[in-house]
Parts: sequence; C-alpha cells; structure tokens
Amino acid sequence: MSGSRPLRVPVGRDAHRWSTFQGDRTLVVAARTVTSTVRVLETLPSLLRDDPRITVVFAHDPTSAFDSGVLDLLHAAGCRVMPWDQLGHISPDLILSASENIDVPEGDCPVLVLPHGIGFQKLVPDSRSPRERLSGAVPDSLLESGRAWLAVSHPAQEEQLLAVHPKAAGHTLLVGDPCYDELVASRPHRAAYRAALGIAEHQHLVMVSSTWGPTSLLGRHPGLLPRLLAQLPCDEYRVGAIIHPNVWSAHGTWQIRTLLASALDAGLLLIPAVHAWRPALVASTVVLGDHGSVTLYGAATGIPVRLAAFGDDAVPGTAVHALAAVAPRLDTRGNLLEQVRQAVAEHIPHQYAAIAERAFADPGHALARLRTALYHLIGLPEPAAPPPRSLVLPVPDPPAAPVTSWQVTTEVLLSEVAGDPAVTVHRTPAAVAAYGPAHPDGSPTPVTHLACTDDERDRRLTESASVLLRSRPAHTAVEARRWIEDTLARLPGSLLAASAVRGGGCLAGLRDGRTVEVTVTGPPLDPGLPTALVYACLRAGLPLEDTRATLRIGTLRDEDATLRLRSEAPRAPRT
Repeated sequence: MSGSRPLRVPVGRDAHRWSTFQGDRTLVVAARTVTSTVRVLETLPSLLRDDPRITVVFAHDPTSAFDSGVLDLLHAAGCRVMPWDQLGHISPDLILSASENIDVPEGDCPVLVLPHGIGFQKLVPDSRSPRERLSGAVPDSLLESGRAWLAVSHPAQEEQLLAVHPKAAGHTLLVGDPCYDELVASRPHRAAYRAALGIAEHQHLVMVSSTWGPTSLLGRHPGLLPRLLAQLPCDEYRVGAIIHPNVWSAHGTWQIRTLLASALDAGLLLIPAVHAWRPALVASTVVLGDHGSVTLYGAATGIPVRLAAFGDDAVPGTAVHALAAVAPRLDTRGNLLEQVRQAVAEHIPHQYAAIAERAFADPGHALARLRTALYHLIGLPEPAAPPPRSLVLPVPDPPAAPVTSWQVTTEVLLSEVAGDPAVTVHRTPAAVAAYGPAHPDGSPTPVTHLACTDDERDRRLTESASVLLRSRPAHTAVEARRWIEDTLARLPGSLLAASAVRGGGCLAGLRDGRTVEVTVTGPPLDPGLPTALVYACLRAGLPLEDTRATLRIGTLRDEDATLRLRSEAPRAPRT
C-alpha cells in the first residue's frame, strides 16, 4: 500500500529502533467476535510458519454484540493488540479477518475474508439495519471498492454469493476448508481424544451441538441436556455439549453454567468454546444437532446425526439444507435412549458423503491454497518450505467434573440352570433423576436406592443416601474398614458404606457389622457398581458368602463377580 506510515506496528512510532524482527510487510488481523478470531488463530500460524518477512498485529473491533471474550482470547494467545481506531493511522499491506461485518478504514490494501463456518448457510440480524443479512457476505461498499476477497470452500458457495451479491464476481477464492481437513486428518486419533475426555472404551459419547439464537437447539429445547443425562445410563453413555461461541459471548459463562447446573452435576462434558470442540467432535459417537456448522462437520466426517432443531434462518439450497432433507429428526419428547441406540445401529458408513461433496471441494489442500492466496495478496513470493498440511488436533483437557451422587436401579434375575443371580445395574446422576422415566427400560421390578460419594456437596443427599462411597481407593483393607465404620457411625441413615482398595477389590460394610469383599473380572470398576450388586443381593435376601453373580452394567457389559464375607480384624488403636 502506498503512502506514509505515521504509526509503526506492532510496538509504536519508533518500532524500527527496537524491533528485533524487521518485517517487510504488515498484516493486520481484524478481530471482532470470538468465533471469527478463533478461526484466524487456528489457521494463520501454519500459513506464516518461520517467515520473518511478515509482521502480524491484531486490531480489536469492539462493535459486535458478540465482542465479549475477544480481548481475553487474544491476550491468552500472546497476540499484540492495538485499538481499532489506530487502524486508520497505519498502512497495512493486508487485512485478514474471518468476520465479514468489519468497518474497514479507507485505503487500498486488500482485505481477505475467511469463512468462520461452512459457507453462507444462515441469515443473521444485520447490526446496521433492522433487516437480516446473509452470514459471511461482506458489505457491498467493500465489494465496490475492489479490495475484498472472499475465501470459499466450494464452487456452489460462489454461485450462491453471486446470486445475492453480483458485485462479488471475480473476488472469490476457492480454497477449501482447513477445519474440515483437520477433522478428517485427526480421525485416526479418536481413541486418544476419547481417553482424554474420560470416555471409557465401552461408552458412547452423545454430543449435543447448538448454534446461537432462538431457533437453535438450546433456544428451542433448553431442557434437552438434563433429560438426556437422566435417560441415558451413565455407565454406558456420556453426554457432551458444543455450544456456539456467540452464546458464551452474549450470555456469559456464569449464566450458561447456572442454566446447566443440574446437567453439569450429572457429568455433562461442557466443551470449552475455543479450540476444544474439534477433538471432542471427532471423539463423538452420535451428534444431536441443529442447522449450525458443527452438525454438518459431524455428518461430513461420518458421525451419525439426529436433528433436534432446524431453524427457518437456515438458507435453502445450501449443504446444511441438504442435510436437513435426509437426516432423521430427534423426537425431543420421546424415548431418547431408544432413539440414540437406533441412531448408532442404523448408521451407514459414508451416509452423508454426498453432503460433504456439496460443502468441501478438494479436501486436504485448504491450507496450501490459502497460503498461496495470502502471499499473492500481500505481495510476497511464497516461502520455499513445502506447502502446509493439516495437523492432527491436540488432545483436549477433560471438561467435566466428577459425578458424586446417583439414583441406582437394580434388578435381580435368578438363573434356572446354575442358580447364580444376574444383577442389572442402571445408574442415573441424582442431579437429573427427576428428568428421567420412573423405571429405566420399562423394568417391571426395580429396586432403587441413592448412592453418594464422600465428597458430595449437598448434605441433604448425603444424609438421605442408602449407600455411601469413598471417592478415592483406600491404601489397605484396614484403612477401608476403618473408613466404613466411621462413616456408618456418622451417618446412621445409611445401610452400606463401601471403599475400593488399591490393588483391586471393593469392601462393602453393612450396618449389622458384616463386611463383604467383592471381586470383579475385567478392568477395575467404579466402586459404586460392585456395591450396587451387594445392595441388590441384600434386598433380595440372597446369601453374601461365596456368592457368584453376573454384574450387568446396562446392556453393553457383563462382568463375573464373587462376594465373600471378610472375617473381622482387630481395629488398630487410635493415638
């Protein structure tokens, strides 16, 4: 760009005197919303890797209704940020943004706009008028200037854009979708993401995806998350939520966590708004979504999908509308467990391949094409290094707090052949038990009890619990039995207290003084499961000495268990 440079960036007027890296070009990232800023932060490092010729500075545009959190995001990433009003006093060589709704100062430098979702698939309120506008399309004034260049992921998006904004002709760049490429490249690492999120091998991860606004999934069905957690057996299923960053920005973390308090207490994996949603989506077994991009990303990468909402603000003719035509709907008032099971059982591999082909052109090359476009616009030859390739997504941090209380339903079936009982255990987090059916799976003869760990914060639950569980394994059997005795003495309303013991096994103490040791085949279990077996046998009047039983954890897992009465050991004297 021609003209004087009255303000040097990123440091100030005398930057040339103390800057270590003397860049040949200045790239300004326009950061307006969390969603758009995240997309640039996830993409730009791969494009500018090891190139000292380009100096990057971030300009914060505070005019969006979804501005909250942008500065925190930039500072956490270590970005050099300048106020938006200073942008008019410098002469950048390129302005880059994933927000189309920025007020670019006058000048002649090009403006490269990246999509922050999948194409132009949603109508959104226009902040400049009472009308709606096409999300992703820049204002006509910027198109008229000839400065704007819009990156698209598929030729159909260019056709759609030109039908609405003819002035965009000749100013679109077909680059593909870097986010989709990363999701596809990361699928072989699915097991690592599941392990990091605390998902056991035998568990399904049901991910709820909601875009923003009144027509979104959470806008229409705010009670769906606790109902899912109440109806899906927690030993077989985990439930997560990917919520659009605009929801976090508009309502705040405090409000969201308050509205989802019961679901969080029940073990909801509330995925952070920045970065972590991508590995969490790869880890998912089923996506329950709406017309947001995350639902389409899930379907395109081969995950079963059920639509729980679909707003009329979705644009006809787009890939997400094509998904709506073929994806089954979720009956939010129906049996959620049966519908999730059906989604898994009926899914056909590559079921949505045609949808993906309508949304993403030439997968695997987005970063390389985007780097070529960026260097062309900024006026530099591309680096000699090979074109960037999609990296595997990093492993996420676990976003869920542990569940500390359950409503436990057990059913005892006696074998007519061997005589050994089979005990089915179904656990629902107590925080959402009121949202579930009276008896899971229509069980005709259930026995239900409340079980709490020793770190349950609600004392009313602890004092009402029939079973109390030590949250951490005891180092020795003596330590476990001492804890059992003290706990039963402190809480006289409880029938059982139990603790796992390091090295294997679980000790369950009864109020009559007996102690039952439970050993279970397979990997170690949460002590609440073998203790539920003891409780069921006790209520059914079955012997607790040398009893063999099958512990059925929902419908996915059976374990052989043995119950033995332990002889009492002298209690160690207290000092």
